[in-house]
Amino acid sequence: MRAIHPIKAGVTLGVLAGGWHLCWSLLVAVGWAQPLIDFIFWMHFIQPVYVIRPFNLGVAAILVVVTSTAGFLLGYLFSLIWNRLHLQ
Repeated sequence: MRAIHPIKAGVTLGVLAGGWHLCWSLLVAVGWAQPLIDFIFWMHFIQPVYVIRPFNLGVAAILVVVTSTAGFLLGYLFSLIWNRLHLQ
């Protein structure tokens, strides 16, 4: 079994998490987030109670940076744990 490179795993998960939240920010910016979240809740039999706030570029940047960083750290830690458990 091959080892998982910690940096590559971190970058991969960081890009996925940050990219996902960048897409969410774009949905908020164009006004499609509220209908989307209402539809998602509706098809799960949940009464929507959340209201999407107006787009704010600073908040969107924080969202993308924080989730990218968290994704990197999770990917990095996952690879360390995986390598430790599977390469002995």
